[in-house]
Amino acid sequence: MALKFSNTTSDYLEWNSMLNLIRKLYDDKNYTISLLVACGCFFGLRISDLLSLTWKQLIESDTFEIIEKKTGKVRVIRINAQLQKHIQSCHNEIKPLNDSVKCFISQKNTVYSIQRINVILKEIKTKYNLKINNISSHSFRKTFGRAVYNNAGNNSEMALVKLSELFNHSDIRTTRKYLGLRQEELLETYDLLKF
Repeated sequence: MALKFSNTTSDYLEWNSMLNLIRKLYDDKNYTISLLVACGCFFGLRISDLLSLTWKQLIESDTFEIIEKKTGKVRVIRINAQLQKHIQSCHNEIKPLNDSVKCFISQKNTVYSIQRINVILKEIKTKYNLKINNISSHSFRKTFGRAVYNNAGNNSEMALVKLSELFNHSDIRTTRKYLGLRQEELLETYDLLKF
């Protein structure tokens, strides 16, 4: 929980760093957190929606539907083929009692709390020497957004439009600010000057 009147931010992970983290967590037998990072960064969902996912949603089809807790809106998610393989590998290792249970269960046999996830992420940042200033569960959503934007090439404005809709932002200016693009663009102004 943030202090009243404090400014809290989360940063995004570079895509390759995130993929390496998923692999390292899996290799270290931390299957649940490996899956959480993967789903968070590939789906772009808020942590409250991620924590509500069941195995059935993830393994029965290449798409699933959720009702976002914050907005109440229906969102359809597609699971790409590589992520499906990772999900299946994690499922095989975790061996849930049945596929209707939640995916992100702690050792206490309860769904992880958002606060606990944020503590775990800070520990992971240190353990795996992640190059990110402020990591939190919201970093997954930002990682997703930056990857979509960065991979759009000449269609970056269209990517912002799509992300704005996916994130349920009022306009693309909000999305640009959310992804930290506005600040980067302003700071690049200083690089235009020569000494």
